[in-house]
Amino acid sequence: MAVKVRIPTPLQKLTEGKEEVEATSGTIIEIVNGLDSKYTGIAERISDAGKIRRFVNIYVNEEDIRFLKGEQTPVQDGDIVSIVPAIAGGCL
Repeated sequence: MAVKVRIPTPLQKLTEGKEEVEATSGTIIEIVNGLDSKYTGIAERISDAGKIRRFVNIYVNEEDIRFLKGEQTPVQDGDIVSIVPAIAGGCL
């Protein structure tokens, strides 16, 4: 069994149109870097210098990693990782 990673629509062009890909267990940053070896360019859109970019939200089993251990949050086989770009906008 592997880790399921849900890919947001803007990044699906890097994952050959896949909404969900598999990764091996490890920490969040290890998973991001591992995905980059198969889907070149995905890591630079999600992270910078080993840190998750502030406009990218990542959840492990629906828990925000910011309230866990951040990039060092461990992920086990069977877990679901969701990558969600922050959305801003609107008018006053």
